[in-house]
Amino acid sequence: MASANEAQPAAVPDEMDAAVLLRPFEVRLERRPTPRPQADEVLIKVMAVGVCGSDVHYYEHGKIGRYIVDRPLVLGHECAGVVAAVGADVKRFAPGDRVAVEPGVTCGRCSACKSGRYNLCPDVRFLATPPVDGAFAQYIAIREDFVFPIPEGVSFERAAMNEPFSVGLHAVRRAGMKTGDTVAIMGMGPVGLLAVVAAKACGAARVFVSDVEPLRLDAALKLGAELAVHAGTEDAAEAIRRATGGEGADVSIETAGNPRALRSALLATRRGGAVAVVGLPPEGRAELDVSYLVDNEIDVRGVFRYANTYPLGLSLLADPARKIEALFTDVFPLEETAAALERARTNKSGSLKVFVYPNGGTGS
Repeated sequence: MASANEAQPAAVPDEMDAAVLLRPFEVRLERRPTPRPQADEVLIKVMAVGVCGSDVHYYEHGKIGRYIVDRPLVLGHECAGVVAAVGADVKRFAPGDRVAVEPGVTCGRCSACKSGRYNLCPDVRFLATPPVDGAFAQYIAIREDFVFPIPEGVSFERAAMNEPFSVGLHAVRRAGMKTGDTVAIMGMGPVGLLAVVAAKACGAARVFVSDVEPLRLDAALKLGAELAVHAGTEDAAEAIRRATGGEGADVSIETAGNPRALRSALLATRRGGAVAVVGLPPEGRAELDVSYLVDNEIDVRGVFRYANTYPLGLSLLADPARKIEALFTDVFPLEETAAALERARTNKSGSLKVFVYPNGGTGS
């Protein structure tokens, strides 16, 4: 593992390198002015950035739903680094501190923010979501209250993974999972795999998963899943019902973003259970058996990012028994960001989590 955990503060340069998406499949390294932190902001020297499925989608299609890349955009939002400078009003951090970044800065004033569901803030500025530039750059500036200390002994890579891990934690909460519950998770991309870790950390007694990639199913078993179903050769819902004596899972979480996986999640859930929907299908719509849903009184809950998860997530990931390093398969320097995105897009049978290192590092 390269973690550059001993990085020290240094003079901030006037310019930095950034990997910029110009149009689908075209990424260019550019020199840009280094951000200067506002009074309430922290300037972070970015040490590790995970490539997310949303980054790949923007790279391939130039848009996600209503968010369209209509000008050059820096991708990347799963990030951690070292504080390089702080604004005049910043009290909690100093240059040299190792930090993780929660990438969605909200207004703090709307009803969603005040109710604690700040992930639903209509004015959120989320890294790498048009028009906001992201973290495939040597430096980023972000408001102090969205920056969190990295626990001792936790690598930058682990800290960066708190972002997708937070999605899993939020899904577990939204589904109302209780200690001792049985959980089914459909889709073993990085979010689904980290949802396995989240479910186990929050007290799930048994976790069952499905996917079509053997590499990802094997990874899920290593992370604590009890049963891994190859959805290309076996009916996942039937297999999970057999494993639960015909009852079904107490909670199902869909992260794959395809209608078949969503149907399987519904059918794998016991009467009176709940389904948390994380994945977004490409067409935005999916048919559901409403009669089945009503007859079995199944709750269906949408999951949008996360809220109030970062301190908990970092504390859970500080436990070395949660061996998420098994997910770290590919590493690239900043100048090869296009290759990193292409690897994540095309190598689903061989890659789990791809990392970019804006300021050096050799990876795992």
